[in-house]
Amino acid sequence: MLKIGLTGGIGCGKTSVARLFAELNTPIIDADNIAHQLVEKGQPALNRIVEEFGFSILAADGTLNRRSLKDLIFSDSQSKQRLEAILHPLIYAAIRTKTDALNTPYCIVCIPLLFETGMAHSVDRVLVVDCPIDTQITRVQLRDRLPLTTIQAILANQVSREFRIAHADDLIDNTQRESELAEQVKKLHNLYLSLSTPGSTRL
Repeated sequence: MLKIGLTGGIGCGKTSVARLFAELNTPIIDADNIAHQLVEKGQPALNRIVEEFGFSILAADGTLNRRSLKDLIFSDSQSKQRLEAILHPLIYAAIRTKTDALNTPYCIVCIPLLFETGMAHSVDRVLVVDCPIDTQITRVQLRDRLPLTTIQAILANQVSREFRIAHADDLIDNTQRESELAEQVKKLHNLYLSLSTPGSTRL
């Protein structure tokens, strides 16, 4: 089975692209969804995070205060590394389990930090969703209501747009209309089906 690593900077539209692939009956494995499940109340990963960072990162009901944790890790690089040391091995183990259970020509593995975590080797092809940085900032401001300084800190912790483009096997331009985005996805869907055919030569 062909594993396609879907990645891109914050606000580039990875979720929209994943949804369009899902509409073509393509299995989607989402690292962010896995991470959310791992830190639900009562999960061992959340207990380890509390041990590492203290009860201040919990909400009153005992669930993870995601905003508090996000503010912490983007203001302190060491805290970010400590959190990643807990979560990333668990996330990638879950991804392997999910992909191993599939029996389809190909799947989309959505990993926002594919390059940053050094895991591009874990997929067969890298699909990058791209748009200008100004567009990223505008979209995140509208979607998440985050202050500009927080968005800039997130961008600073991601590889550059130029790096992603240079290391992409496939590229989607997400500055266009929804219909054009869907057309790009359909073309890649057909490409991935052809590449997953036994005897095909991967580009």
